[in-house]
Amino acid sequence: MRICIVGAGAIGGFLGVKLARAGAEVTLIARGAHLQAIQREGISVEYADGQRETARPARATADLAEAGPHEYVIVAVKAQSLPALAAPMRALYAPDTAVVYAQNGIPWWYFYRHGGPHEGRRLESVDPGGVIAASTEPERVIGCVVYPAAEIVRPGVIRHIEGNRFTLGEPDGARTERVTRLSQLMTAAGLKAPVRPRIRNELWIKLWGNLAFNPISALTRATLDAIIAEPLTRALAVAMMAEAQQIAEALGIEFGISIEQRIKGAEEVGAHKTSMLQDIEAGRPTEIDAMVGAVIELGRLVGVATPHIDAIYATVKLLERTVAGG
Repeated sequence: MRICIVGAGAIGGFLGVKLARAGAEVTLIARGAHLQAIQREGISVEYADGQRETARPARATADLAEAGPHEYVIVAVKAQSLPALAAPMRALYAPDTAVVYAQNGIPWWYFYRHGGPHEGRRLESVDPGGVIAASTEPERVIGCVVYPAAEIVRPGVIRHIEGNRFTLGEPDGARTERVTRLSQLMTAAGLKAPVRPRIRNELWIKLWGNLAFNPISALTRATLDAIIAEPLTRALAVAMMAEAQQIAEALGIEFGISIEQRIKGAEEVGAHKTSMLQDIEAGRPTEIDAMVGAVIELGRLVGVATPHIDAIYATVKLLERTVAGG
């Protein structure tokens, strides 16, 4: 099976190692010193128990055109990077190529095969100007909810922190051959890859915590455990999650767990720096629009007020510009 991973960073690289070791023909798209290290020595994952796995991909390149068509393209770049990549990524597509979006937040394809009054609606916050939709046939899309936490510790080396589940699902809930094949390969690679008929429910469960804890951590520089232990920031997270739940339920989402259960799941991760905090510390753009801005846009769509989410969004957007020097 030929698989291209666009964005072989912490999560994409972890996935690439697992799939390559399971026998897939894996192409990694990376850049800079990280790419150079992969080309020289392969890519490695270090685990908390001291074990290490290394794989040499079939190819590693920064050039999408050089990579050529694949059966599956797994997009593991952060959501804010996708508009610029959408057109160049067409070089990776054969007629039947499936594109798996392994990204945080509300995806650009959210309303594709959604059904109901919002079918096909474009979200400006995650697809500004419609550039992604213009370059990507929506029938290629497979949804993916990413649960592992990992980080690049040095070029070519990833530290796995916790988790190995990548939940998959077709936008319309069908159990197609293509999503089943991918699930089977990922399972053979030692990952959990269940196929769910309502992938948007899974997206919201993950996002529910991310939309609160990621921006709060970016603003306070605190780890997950500290945010949850402090009564005031915990209460703020609860308020944001309650607003988001109203929006999601207005869109037909069923949560299945309570806010407190979702917080407990985050608490178990421990003293972890969220991805948004890591981006702020590194002076990089954050996923604030996909994680938070899109929720605000959906709130406006269904008539749900989001005062707590709005305030946090505004402050992180300013923080992002300040950190970037603008």
